[in-house]
Amino acid sequence: MTTITFPLSPSAQKEHATQEPAWVRWSLIGVALIFLTLFLFIPLISVFYEAFKKGSDVYFAAITDPDAVSAIQLTLTVAAIAVPLNLVFGVAAAWAIAKFEFRGKNLLITLIDLPFSVSPVVSGLIYVLVFGLQGWFGPWLAEHDMKIIFAVPGIVLATVFVTVPFIARELIPLMQAQGTEEEEAAVVLGASGWQTFYKVTLPNIKWGLLYGAILCNARAMGEFGAVSVVSGHIRGSTNTMPLHVEILYNEYNFAAAFAVASLLALLALVTLALKTLIEFRNQQHQQPRGHE
Repeated sequence: MTTITFPLSPSAQKEHATQEPAWVRWSLIGVALIFLTLFLFIPLISVFYEAFKKGSDVYFAAITDPDAVSAIQLTLTVAAIAVPLNLVFGVAAAWAIAKFEFRGKNLLITLIDLPFSVSPVVSGLIYVLVFGLQGWFGPWLAEHDMKIIFAVPGIVLATVFVTVPFIARELIPLMQAQGTEEEEAAVVLGASGWQTFYKVTLPNIKWGLLYGAILCNARAMGEFGAVSVVSGHIRGSTNTMPLHVEILYNEYNFAAAFAVASLLALLALVTLALKTLIEFRNQQHQQPRGHE
C-alpha cells in the first residue's frame, strides 16, 4: 500500500520550521529580558532616580538654570534646522535613486551611508579643517566677519552630516518596493511633476517619512561627538544638552547633570512612543490592502 503525502502549504511550512520546544522559546525570551533589564531598564531608571534624588526643588532649579535653558533652546533650534534640511535631501535622494537610473547611482548610495561608517568626531574635525581659523576657508571667513566653527552654524552643519542617512535610508527601500507604475499612470493622465509627487508619491511614503523624521530628530538632539568638536563648549552659547550634561558631570554637579540627562531620556521615550504609534498606524493602513 502506497502512502500519498501532500506538500505542506507555505504557512504550514513556516509554522513547522519555527516550531521549537517550549523551553527553547522561554530561554530565548528570558535571555532577551535579562539583557534589556541590565543594559536598558536599570540605567534608564537610574537616570531618573539620580535626577530626583535630592528632591524636586533641586531638579527644577537645575533645568531652569540659565545655562541649562540656553542648552535646551540651542538643542531644539539645531534639530528644527537639521531635520527639515535632511527631509528635503532625503526625499530628493530617495526619489532619484528609486525612480531613475543614472551613472553614479551606487556612488550616491555609498555617500549617503558615509556618516554611518565615519566616527562623529572625525566628521567634526573635517568641518574644523574646512571652516576653522587655520582651515581652507578660515581666512576668508575671518575677513568677512563670518564665524562657523565654535558657533551655531558649525553645530548645525555637524548635526546635518551625522543625521543625513536616516530619512533617505528609510525612504529608498520603500520607494523601490512601490515601483514607478502609479507615477507613470499619473503622468499619462496629465499630472505635472509636483501634482504627481503631492497626490501619488507623498501619500504612499508619508508613514516612512514621519518615521525617518522622528529618528533623525532623536539623533539630532542627542548628538555629542561631532557637536563637541565644533562647538567649543562655550557655556550659555554653544552648549547643547549632551554637552551641558558632560560639563556638569565633570564639575561633580551630579544632581544637575542627571536632571538635564533625564530630559534627554524623556525625549528618547517620547521618540520611542511616536515610533511605535507610527508603526501601528502604518500596519493599520496596509492591512486593508492585504485583504483585497
